[in-house]
Amino acid sequence: MNFEQLYIPNPNFLNRYISPEKLFSYLQANLGGYIQEIGRSYLDKPIFQLSIGTGTIKVLAWSQMHGNESNATHAMLDLLETLNKAPEMKEDLFSKVRLDFIFMLNPDGSERWTRLNAAEIDLNRDFHNESSKEIKFLKKAVASDTYDYALNLHEQRTIFTTDGIHPATLSFLAPSENVERTVTENRKKCMAVIGRVYENLKELIPNQIGRYSDEFYPTSTGDNFIKAGMPTILFEGGHFVDDYTRKGTRKYYTVALYYALKAISELASDIEGWEKYLEIPENQETHYDIIYRNVKLNTDHECILDVAIQYREMIEEGKDEISFVPFVMEVGDVKGKKGWLEVDCTGKKFIAATKYPKLDAQAEFTIED
Repeated sequence: MNFEQLYIPNPNFLNRYISPEKLFSYLQANLGGYIQEIGRSYLDKPIFQLSIGTGTIKVLAWSQMHGNESNATHAMLDLLETLNKAPEMKEDLFSKVRLDFIFMLNPDGSERWTRLNAAEIDLNRDFHNESSKEIKFLKKAVASDTYDYALNLHEQRTIFTTDGIHPATLSFLAPSENVERTVTENRKKCMAVIGRVYENLKELIPNQIGRYSDEFYPTSTGDNFIKAGMPTILFEGGHFVDDYTRKGTRKYYTVALYYALKAISELASDIEGWEKYLEIPENQETHYDIIYRNVKLNTDHECILDVAIQYREMIEEGKDEISFVPFVMEVGDVKGKKGWLEVDCTGKKFIAATKYPKLDAQAEFTIED
């Protein structure tokens, strides 16, 4: 039976939002023998690393470097949950691979559901400055051993598609080591693994797997790790139509994580099949969450235009799940973009306290027949 047929979400973490305290309590109670504290955040929250497996191939991975990207944390929890129901599959994988997984590298941002840490630093752009405590812990973990691969686990916005129609539910990248984007041997190692993942998932989520843009970012984590000699693979979990809580993305993110580890266990440092990576379509930025078409504003002169909306995700005090708050992103001729939801407002009334929708402000209008 294939992993995707066995897949079981961890029942303790069904919401997209994960409370750091709840995660810490779970890890200590259920995985205590496999975890260690590797440091504390700006607000003195613990950062835990799980070490599992006895294999000679060493992999380091980390989740929630950006606090509002929980899919990778879910994926690791779900991977363990699923493999516990399939002991032979678990033994086969972890007899070849030793995985060190840093849960929630940015627990302060995770609690607040923000990209940045509590000092308002983007950990993924802090590689050289080391202005954050958290990036130092990650770099110390990398320096503590000789890792064969690293998995840099993230999420991307709903704006991306693979072809202008299908959402980029998962995107992958073998990061560049220089501005010339040279296809080095280490990049080929990453490409070979991604190619195996693509082969396993392309029939499960057809047209929904993309290739992330590979320009070189001098201050980013993955680019610098691979530049220093450690093959590093970027995961980006994205949109699934009508699934803003990303339960579908979560499932296939977990499946992708399993097949990446399996490919690493089988390929070791081989680059066989790396060209398959080049078949994956590049991400395109084509969509908004909602576009209201042909909106007639309450102006003295006739004014008909489009209004594009994007949700902002927020955690509200007292709630255990994120809220999706609509913001106005573009007003005018938005013919060059599509909406995951498109509303034709021809002949309908625009109701608002102002004549015009205000850019970068919460969408406080309604459309009535």
